[in-house]
Amino acid sequence: MTDIRRKPRHRRRRTAVAVGVPLALTAAGTFAYGTDLGLFGANAQASASAATAAPAWATATADGFASVDALGQNGTYGGRDGKTVTVKTLADLEKYATAAEPYVIVVAATINMNPVGKEIKVASDKTIVGSGTSGHIVGGGFFLGQGVHNVIIRNLTIRDAYQGVWNDKEHDFDAIQMDGAHHVWIDHNDLRHMADGLIDSRKDTTYLTVSWNKLSQENKAFGIGWTENVTADITIHHNWIRETEQRNPSTDNVAHAHLYNNFLEDAAGTDIKSSYGNYSRGRTNMILENSYFQGLTNPVIRDATATLVQRGNVLSGTTGRNESGGTGAAWDPKKYYTYTLDKAADVPALLKSGVGPRGSIGTTAATAATTKAAAATTLTVAADGSGQYRTVQAAVNAVPANNPSRVVISVKPGTYRELVKVPSNKPHVTIQGSGGSRKDTTIVYNNASGTPKPDGSGTYGTGGSATVAVEADDFQARNLTISNDFDEGAHQNISGQAVALRTAADRVFLDGVIVSGDQDTLLVDTASKDKLGRVYMTNSYIIGNVDFIFGRATAVIDKSVITLKKRWNGTSAGYVTAPSTVAGRKGILIANSTVNGDVSDRTFYLGRPWHAGGDAALDPQTTVRNTTLSAAIRTTPWTDMSGFSWKDDRFAEYMNKGAGAAPGSTSTDRPLLTDAQAANQEVMDWLGDWTPSA
Repeated sequence: MTDIRRKPRHRRRRTAVAVGVPLALTAAGTFAYGTDLGLFGANAQASASAATAAPAWATATADGFASVDALGQNGTYGGRDGKTVTVKTLADLEKYATAAEPYVIVVAATINMNPVGKEIKVASDKTIVGSGTSGHIVGGGFFLGQGVHNVIIRNLTIRDAYQGVWNDKEHDFDAIQMDGAHHVWIDHNDLRHMADGLIDSRKDTTYLTVSWNKLSQENKAFGIGWTENVTADITIHHNWIRETEQRNPSTDNVAHAHLYNNFLEDAAGTDIKSSYGNYSRGRTNMILENSYFQGLTNPVIRDATATLVQRGNVLSGTTGRNESGGTGAAWDPKKYYTYTLDKAADVPALLKSGVGPRGSIGTTAATAATTKAAAATTLTVAADGSGQYRTVQAAVNAVPANNPSRVVISVKPGTYRELVKVPSNKPHVTIQGSGGSRKDTTIVYNNASGTPKPDGSGTYGTGGSATVAVEADDFQARNLTISNDFDEGAHQNISGQAVALRTAADRVFLDGVIVSGDQDTLLVDTASKDKLGRVYMTNSYIIGNVDFIFGRATAVIDKSVITLKKRWNGTSAGYVTAPSTVAGRKGILIANSTVNGDVSDRTFYLGRPWHAGGDAALDPQTTVRNTTLSAAIRTTPWTDMSGFSWKDDRFAEYMNKGAGAAPGSTSTDRPLLTDAQAANQEVMDWLGDWTPSA
């Protein structure tokens, strides 16, 4: 196929923004936003209906090829000429992103795509930017079609459309897909765990800059091409590509591909192994400068028809192909735009601290005080001493009593064998792993009910065995693993009840975590019987076998995977839930999730009623709806407990699927909600006036 599109000659911009530094350090033309108070300066808007003129940070313009004047577009500046709106719902995000008018759209909440895999069709002249670190797009992303131009996607986390198949060829669920777009800037985002790929630049998409992003937990990171034309011009700089297998990126038929100061890391000890790093394919003409390759197989490869010029790159622990050469015409990126190279040796540290969503943009004199205040709310933990604290508990201890705003405890990758307790007088605490995967950071201990206390004062009970105990309201956990690795087989003299995570608080948000154990893994409790305790868990994994989601809290398990495991002796038998709900309250809701595991068919109950202490006044409740159930689930999935009949309490299903799901008609042994009943058992019915957000 011949190239029938005539491409105008590039015109260099007369001015350029600062490049070569992270967004949080860029001084010119920016403004601090997204502080721990969640504000956007003095003119913050509470809803999408309110609007103001764009603040200074929203007028930032792109660097790289996205800054070049061409195709009738003078650089990339997004929606700066339009109104600024703040959105917290999918409906509002879609309304403004697809509008004909220019908008700066501030995403100030976690927005779940419905259906999963939905890609909003973004129109031209838009800036879509996250509010601090709170802008999350979950289960879908954005699509920029033919001719769409002047779009900025910035400071967002786009994640978790993964459908359980690693090399997924059925679900084309990308974080950002561009088909024939031009003048696009993708900057300071965290893109991970999607079904197909993270970024697709297809069908002659051009004048694209991708900068300061973190791309991780994915088979296909960043694919470029799907065309026989050789017209696209693309800049890719300061991106951390980690725990991905292929397309890192794969760059096909690109006229000018400029890659510099990127960090490609194949992390040791993970299940993901890179097949290649940067790939110049087809007739691409690539310049690759001052990038750092750690542990990759085939770090740099090219087709015989492609051209690849390498300058100043560092390879550490790599194997396989490292190629350059070709017969393409020499070119100089500085003829198109200005840029500054960082030293390749500095790239890993620079990017680990600088990529992804930032709490603020800019450190000008006018905003220095705000930036400093926001920084003071983050405490770092590293077992090797490179953080402020060596243990998570030490960081918790450092949180001021009755702190009025959020404190983030950022925990570097590693295994932390310790007990952690967040007391009731330390609300607004987030414990967050800073690694590329929730598997990178693990808090683990091995107490069980009956384990002797170290001070000789007796033994732990079930609740006291928890590795992590949360008694403070407004707690959040993100991107880490919480585990109890008590060895039941080796300690048959001790009860097998061993809790990984216990919550006894209200408004607990668990996002992107793994909670792992055997018996009694996750205890969702309340501070007392008369107090409300709401827990919302999403995009997470829970692993266990007996009563391993239990307690009296009003708890939602949403868009998560519940993994059934065998008992210590290799047998398959267990119970997913054991609610002990107070009468008049909501109990445990499992929604939009998957229940599976390597166990025998028809061996697990969905739940049984726990009347704690023999309290007949309790009214335990579990509802499982819109969830895929494996054949491990019994055909009669509810059972009695300690003399209390499940039929006297509240157990039901609705619209489940899979080999373990109920047949279409209801029965006394397997009650199904009617549509009318199900309308009152939605996620928000459980959460009430609380909308979980980062």
